Amino acid sequence: MCGRYYVDDETAREIEKIVRELDKKLQIERAGDIRPSDAALVLSQREHHLTAKQMNWGFPGFQGKGLLINARAEGVLEKKTFRESVLHRRCVIPAKGFYEWNQGKEKFSFEREEPVLFMAGCFNQFQGQNRFVILTTEANASVSMVHERMPLVLESKEIKDWVLDDDAVEFLLHKTPVSLNRKSDYEQIRLF
Repeated sequence: MCGRYYVDDETAREIEKIVRELDKKLQIERAGDIRPSDAALVLSQREHHLTAKQMNWGFPGFQGKGLLINARAEGVLEKKTFRESVLHRRCVIPAKGFYEWNQGKEKFSFEREEPVLFMAGCFNQFQGQNRFVILTTEANASVSMVHERMPLVLESKEIKDWVLDDDAVEFLLHKTPVSLNRKSDYEQIRLF
């Protein structure tokens, strides 16, 4: 699962290098934590090129209750709510990192060595507003000690394939993300 992620100034500068035509009005409005329902910058397709757009995080929940913020990559093509979005409206959510909480409600952050972590997502339009979800997969060894799920993390060379190449979707949905660096705000003290 991914319930919160964060962006910093360095991440914003890296995004500008990736996107060929970044609309000047789409500057990162705020660095810091991005929570469900917040507006955030995502990479998507425009006329067969990558572009950046502001979208809100989360599809409206069933019967108008709550938000759907994640979709399981391994079953997303079978789910009516997400199928068409994954097939035709894919996006990439750039971040510095994301947070997960373990069963003891301790918060951990996960980042890459590189300045940007790219999470696979998809989007759809609801009441005239573009909204995205983050795709999750089974946690790899670097995350599994904290949580059983993690975002589907893409390599920078896979961004265009995910967004622009329909033939790459099936393969990328089943990839195992790279190992991430884990941090916490505190250090566990051992007595023995």
